[in-house]
Amino acid sequence: MSESMLENPSDVMLEVVDLKKHFPHVSGRPVRAVDGVSFTIRQGETLGLVGESGSGKSTVGRAVLRLLEPTEGSVQFKGREIAHLRSGELLPLRRKMQMIFQDPYASLNPRMRIGSVLAEGLNTHKLVKGATERKARVAELLSMVGLAPEHAERYPHEFSGGQRQRIGVARALSVEPEFIVADEPLSALDVSVQAQVVNLLCDLRERLSLTMLFISHDLDVVEFLCDRVIVLYLGRVMEVADTETLFANPQHPYTQALLAASPEADPERPSTPIVLRGDIPSPIDPPSGCVFRTRCPHAMPICAEQVPVLVDRGPGHRSACHLHTLHPEQS
Repeated sequence: MSESMLENPSDVMLEVVDLKKHFPHVSGRPVRAVDGVSFTIRQGETLGLVGESGSGKSTVGRAVLRLLEPTEGSVQFKGREIAHLRSGELLPLRRKMQMIFQDPYASLNPRMRIGSVLAEGLNTHKLVKGATERKARVAELLSMVGLAPEHAERYPHEFSGGQRQRIGVARALSVEPEFIVADEPLSALDVSVQAQVVNLLCDLRERLSLTMLFISHDLDVVEFLCDRVIVLYLGRVMEVADTETLFANPQHPYTQALLAASPEADPERPSTPIVLRGDIPSPIDPPSGCVFRTRCPHAMPICAEQVPVLVDRGPGHRSACHLHTLHPEQS
């Protein structure tokens, strides 16, 4: 049963079904960065996407926005299939779907004043008329993210990392989007300013009724910010649940290990002896069957033979592990 069958279809803003993104490699075998990911995001919801580096999180976000061309699968935005639209057909959708990039240093053109950066989308989508209206909208955007109107005349190198990320947020909001992919927006920032940006995102989400895919490896931020969470490993979904359930009662061994390894793990959470062994395998040659089996202390012969499917572990809670079907008393 697809996840979308569990939702009220009228509430679903984004539906992704069996999304795959494979890259060519000199070996002749494809890099299976994303290998059959499905999920939905309801209107007004913030969905967290977590996993180690190399799990395919950013690739999912970019493929959803068509910054990367999906190899296979369906991406529907508000009921419209967009996975295979031509570039000209995508332009109107670009206004509705925006990204906050990971690196606030690399994502801003160093030769452009901030006012010009924020005006690009306004000009492209013809959202303002004339210089006066454009200047007023740029000032409004800067104020919205906690910066001053006079900052429009400065260049990116004149700002701190936290301020640059605020500018990145303002740029994403400039075209009044309905859906945002936030791709590790805190990872390049000092810890001292991360909380400020998180609070800004929370405020803007409520004020502007934004729907968001929040990609992060920081589980504490995900727990604070997200309504539901998907756990990704080597391009496949391991577990999905609402945030409170996932953190209180993780079902998949990989999720349990991630939570146990969190630097600020909650001592009241159920303890787990699981420790991840080795590194995440190469997506060029992923393990057969369950891709997590080479690092899982519960691996069984069937894990090498069959890909586990997502099974219900409670209302809205699903996990892909053979333990749930063969030995439910152990899970």
